Amino acid sequence: MENKLLKSPSGIKGFDDITFGGLPLNRPTLIVGSIGSGKTFLSMEYIINGIELYDEPGVFMTFEEKTNELLENASSLGFNIKKLIGENKLYLEHLEIGHNVSKEAGTYKIDGLFVRLEHAIEKVKAKRVVLDSLDTLFASLDRNILRTEFKRLFSWLKDKKVTAIVTAELGDVFLTRMGLEELIADCVIELSNRVTNQISTRRLRVLKYRGSAHALNEYPFTIDENRLTVFPLISQGLQQPSSSNRIYTGIPQLNEMLENKGFYVGSSILVSGTAGTGKSSLLAAFAHNACMNDQTCLFCAFEEAPNQIIRNMRSIGLDLQPHLQSNKIQFYFARPTLQNLELHFMAIKEIIGVLQPKVMVLDPITNLMTEGPNSDVRSMLTRFIDYLKTQQITVMFSAAITIGSIARSPSDEGISSMVDTWILVEDIATEGERNRGIYVMKSRGMNHSNEMREFIISSNGITLLPVTSGKGGMQIGSKRIGAEKEMIQPNSKRKQQAEISSDSRPNL
Repeated sequence: MENKLLKSPSGIKGFDDITFGGLPLNRPTLIVGSIGSGKTFLSMEYIINGIELYDEPGVFMTFEEKTNELLENASSLGFNIKKLIGENKLYLEHLEIGHNVSKEAGTYKIDGLFVRLEHAIEKVKAKRVVLDSLDTLFASLDRNILRTEFKRLFSWLKDKKVTAIVTAELGDVFLTRMGLEELIADCVIELSNRVTNQISTRRLRVLKYRGSAHALNEYPFTIDENRLTVFPLISQGLQQPSSSNRIYTGIPQLNEMLENKGFYVGSSILVSGTAGTGKSSLLAAFAHNACMNDQTCLFCAFEEAPNQIIRNMRSIGLDLQPHLQSNKIQFYFARPTLQNLELHFMAIKEIIGVLQPKVMVLDPITNLMTEGPNSDVRSMLTRFIDYLKTQQITVMFSAAITIGSIARSPSDEGISSMVDTWILVEDIATEGERNRGIYVMKSRGMNHSNEMREFIISSNGITLLPVTSGKGGMQIGSKRIGAEKEMIQPNSKRKQQAEISSDSRPNL
C-alpha cells in the first residue's frame, strides 16, 4: 500500500487548502520572499497555531529582530507571546552572529546553532521550529562549505523529528540570495508583495512540495487583526449542489417570463445594459423582495454609497431602510480602487461567513473590471460564483455589457456565458422619445420568454408591459419602430397604466 505523506496543519485560513493539509511533517520548509512580504508573520502564526490549536510547543529563533522587538510586533497583531512563554510552550530567542564570527569566515560552522537549538527543543518539548532568517546566519560562511552546512542543518532538523520553517530573502539571480536552500528543502513557498495600479497585494505560491500534490497558482493573502488569511481560488464547481427550488425576481411580469416561477435557488443572474437602463433598480427589487420574504441579503455596492442607494430606491417605491434596521439586508460598500479585486472578494467572503445570506447583489462588476484584464475578472468571478453555489446563495450582479460591447470586446462574452441567467436591458430611442426594453437572453434549465417587454420605472416600482407589433412596425411607448407617424398613445399614459398595474400586482 502506498505511504501517504503526513502533514503538519498550519491552522492558517486557506493555507492548508492549497497545501492539501499543511506542511510536510517532521521536514523542513523554506519560505522565501522580499522585504515586507510576510515571512516572519506567517512563521510566527504557524508556531502560535501549533500551540493553541494542536498542543504542539514551538521554538522561534530569530537572527535579525531583537527578542523584545519581536514580542512587540507580534503582540500588536494579536499574539499573546508572553503568556505562551510563561507556560513553557514557546521558546523565543534572538541569536546574534557577532563581529568575531565574520572575522573567522571560512572556518565558522553551525555546530553552535545545533547546541542552542537542541537546548530550546528539549526545554519546551518542541514539535515545531522556526529559523528566521538564514541569510543573516550564513552570511559569513565560505561558499565552499555553504551547501554542506545547509545539508547538515536540514538533516539535523529531520533527525530531531520537528517540523521546521526556515525563512530566506528573495534573490536576484536564484530564488534565494545564496541559491542553495531551495535545492535542499522538501517544501518551498514563495511570498511576494506586488503593486499593480498603485494597489498592493500580497501573494503566496507553493513552488515545490516533495511527495505531495499541491495547488499550483498564486493566491492572495492578507495580514490584519484577524491574523493571516489566504484566499484559495480553487474552483469548487464539481461539488456544487443543484436546487430545483425557485426564488421570485421581485417583479411579477419578469416572473412570468421565467415560467412564472423566477430564478433557481443558488443560481447566478447577470443584469446587463448601458448606463441609465435601470440595472440597479432591478437588483434592488430582487433584494427588496428577498427581504420581504424573510431572507437575508448581502448588497455589495461598488458605485453608490448605501444611504444613496436607499434614497434612490425609495423614489421608485422600494424602501430598503426597514430591512437595514431589521438586519435583513447588510451593505458592503467599497471603491474598487481601495484594494485588489481578490481582496474585495476575500472581505465579502468573511461577511458571508457571519451573515449567512440567502441572496446576494453585486452592483456593478463593471467597476471591478478596471482593476485588471477582463480575463482576470472572469476567472475571479467564476471561482467566486462557484463558492456561492456551494453555499446555495443566489447572486445577481450588474454589468455594462451589451450585444454591441461583446462585438467590440469578445472577452465580455465570457462574463455573460458563465452565468445561469442573463437579462439584458437597453435604451430604445424612437423619434425623440427614450424608452427601455428588457429581454431574457438565456436562463439555463427552464423555459423562458423570447419576447421583448417595455421596462417602465415609476414611483410605484417596476412594471414590464407587452410590446405590440403590426404592419407599421413594433410599438414601444408612444412610437412605432419603423413607422413614420406618432401613435396616439402618449408615453405618459403608458406610465399611468404601469402605475395602475403595479397597484394591483400580486405577491412577488
